[in-house]
Amino acid sequence: MNGDQDVEPLHTMPDRAAHDLVELALGELRLVLAPRVGGSIAEFSSRRGGVVQHWLRPASEAALRAVNPLGMASFPLLPWCNRIRDGRSDFGARPLRLAPNYGDSPHTIHGVGWQRPWCVREHGPAHAVLQLVHVPGELHGVAPDWPYRFEAEQRFTLDARGGLTVGMTLTNRDELPMPAGIGHHPYLPRRDGTRLQATVAAMWGGDAELLPTVLSRPPWLDELQRGMAVADTDLDNNFTGWSRSARIDWPDTGTALQLDADAPLDQFVIYSPPGFDHFCIEPVSNCTDWMNLAQHGEQRVGGCLLAPGETLRACFHLLPDWPA
Repeated sequence: MNGDQDVEPLHTMPDRAAHDLVELALGELRLVLAPRVGGSIAEFSSRRGGVVQHWLRPASEAALRAVNPLGMASFPLLPWCNRIRDGRSDFGARPLRLAPNYGDSPHTIHGVGWQRPWCVREHGPAHAVLQLVHVPGELHGVAPDWPYRFEAEQRFTLDARGGLTVGMTLTNRDELPMPAGIGHHPYLPRRDGTRLQATVAAMWGGDAELLPTVLSRPPWLDELQRGMAVADTDLDNNFTGWSRSARIDWPDTGTALQLDADAPLDQFVIYSPPGFDHFCIEPVSNCTDWMNLAQHGEQRVGGCLLAPGETLRACFHLLPDWPA
């Protein structure tokens, strides 16, 4: 229940001005950002000899028109990642009573940043910085009213190695300690033969609401470490003990994408529903419903308490492999 839907990919770049898009370029690489669509990535691709290789599922024209982050290539997760059961928790200085923000689900999902417009603070040929300021009580559309004031930034940089680095910061601007988590939600193309490789220690099994209840190590995690076919998976699960590295291979095009993350992105989510042309792998700093799990004594959930003025920092890298 990560909120995926069928989307029509872009085969040509939409009118940038019409959608307030920000485009970066370096060599073969192109990055398109959609600041007003939740500070999302709309496209990350390479162009070579008239051929376009999409490393993330490209945004759809319909999703851009609808300002729908679920149709983007990736969107930010903050000030928490994934779901909070019924939008309620007494973890931290202020009780959370958050409004539902996805369909008919009672569980508040993905934080508030993905449903808010971001401002462009910097923009150069190969880098951009997006900023979000959250003030409790302001009208934010469908976004739940998180009761702590914070500021957030995303820094996007195309580098000479041929990759993308995304740096994120989340700063507590409140007078009380704030529960905090941070991450991103990439969508990747799933075609025949697509393979995923990642090393994790254990998987959270979920209840009927897909919320984590028990940690285990199913035998197929060894196959995941060696590399397994994405078509064989039907998952919406959190994983602990992630090595902070994952690789996706597309044998039909001989291409691959390496995802590397830095601490505190120590948790990993795989969302791979059957029958879809995409799947998600999410580098995150907290597992689903981490605050409620922590209140019940669970230690392996990530997340943190940010003191007033303290900043949580995270960074991940996407390195394409497209042999000449």
